[in-house]
Amino acid sequence: MTGIAFVGTGFVADYYMTTLANHPQLRLAGVWDRDETRLAAFAGYWKVNRYASLDAALADPAVTIVVNLTTPESHYMVNRAALLAGKHVYCEKPLAMDVEQASELVDLARVRGMVLAGAPANALSEAHALCTSLLASGAIGTPRLVYAEMEDGPVFQANWREWRSRSGARWPGVHEFEVGCTLEHAGYAASWLVSLFGPVAEVSAISALTFPDKGPGTENLSLGPDFSVGCLSFRSGVTARVTCGLAAPRDRSLTIIGDKGTIVVRDLWDNRSPIHLEAFGAKRPLQHRILDWVEWKVGRKLPLRLYAGRKVRYPARVVASQLPAYPSKIDFVGGIAAQAEAIARGETPYFSGATARHLTEIVLALNSGRQGYRPLDL
Repeated sequence: MTGIAFVGTGFVADYYMTTLANHPQLRLAGVWDRDETRLAAFAGYWKVNRYASLDAALADPAVTIVVNLTTPESHYMVNRAALLAGKHVYCEKPLAMDVEQASELVDLARVRGMVLAGAPANALSEAHALCTSLLASGAIGTPRLVYAEMEDGPVFQANWREWRSRSGARWPGVHEFEVGCTLEHAGYAASWLVSLFGPVAEVSAISALTFPDKGPGTENLSLGPDFSVGCLSFRSGVTARVTCGLAAPRDRSLTIIGDKGTIVVRDLWDNRSPIHLEAFGAKRPLQHRILDWVEWKVGRKLPLRLYAGRKVRYPARVVASQLPAYPSKIDFVGGIAAQAEAIARGETPYFSGATARHLTEIVLALNSGRQGYRPLDL
C-alpha cells in the first residue's frame, strides 16, 4: 500500500477521487488546499483527512507520493518543496511554466533519489495499448504521418460559469482562458505521440488569441492563446501535426497514416475509445459504400461522419474501471499507480524525469508559437 497526498482540491481533484477506487494499492493519507473553503468542501464530500498546511502534508511519514493538483503557475514551487521534503512527486501538466525550472526539478529529483512523474495519464489507457499493439503488428506498415486534434469546442460561449465538480468546485474558466488552452490540453496529444513514436527532434508552431472577448469578467484580463497548430518532427522519422483550440467543434481524435493503411482513434480522452483500422486497397465497409452512393444520388454531402475502415475489437475486460463522465473518461490516478508500482520495483516509470520534461517542452513550444525549437536530449 502506497500513501499519497493531494495538494490542490480544485475541479480536477474530483476526477482523481473518482478514479482512485480503481487502484486499491494506493491510500489517500490526506489533502490540502490554500483555499480553506474549498478544502473543507472537498474533504467533507469525500470524507478524507485534511492537512492544516502544506508543510504538514509534506511532513507526514505516511505519504510516499505528493500529487500536485495546483494551478500551473504553482507547479514548480510545490514540486520543489515536495522533492526537498523527500517525497516522490506526481504533477499535473506541465511540470513548470518554463523549461529551465522543469530541468531544475528533474535534476533535483535525480540528485535526491526521488521520482518526478507527470500527467496526463491518458496514454496509459486501454485505447493506447490497443493502438500500440496494432502498430507493433505492422497493421499499417511504417507510420509516416499523424494528425492529432485537441479541439475543445467554443467553451467560452457555453454556460461554463455554472459547471461544477462532484464536490462543488467551480470550473476555473477564467484561469484556463488566462493560461491558454494549449498549456492545459496539448499534453493529452503529446503524451500519446511521444510514447508511440519517441522523442521529438523539432517543433515549429504558431499560436494566437483569436477570440479576445471571452465574455463578462474577462474584459481586462491578459488572456493566453486559444489556438495553436504545430508540426512535430520525430527522431524516428514520423511527422505530426497537432492542433489545439477553443473554437472549432470538439474533436480529440488521432489519425495515424502508414504506408499500408491508417489507424483512427476517435477520442484521446476516452479510456476505451473506438479505434478504426483501414488497410489500403481493402474493400470498404458496406455502410461507407452506401453513404457514398446516397451522396452521389442526392448530389450533396450529408451530415454524417463515418470513420475509415473497420472498428477494432478490444480484448475482453476483466474488471470495468470507474471513470469520470464524458468527455473526461480518463483513469486519472492510473499515472500515480504506474509510478507507485515502478518505485516498488526499483524502476523508472515512463512518464517521469526527462520524459516528463520533454512533454513540458513540447507543450510550451506549441503554446508560445516557437519556430524550429529543438527540445533537450532525452
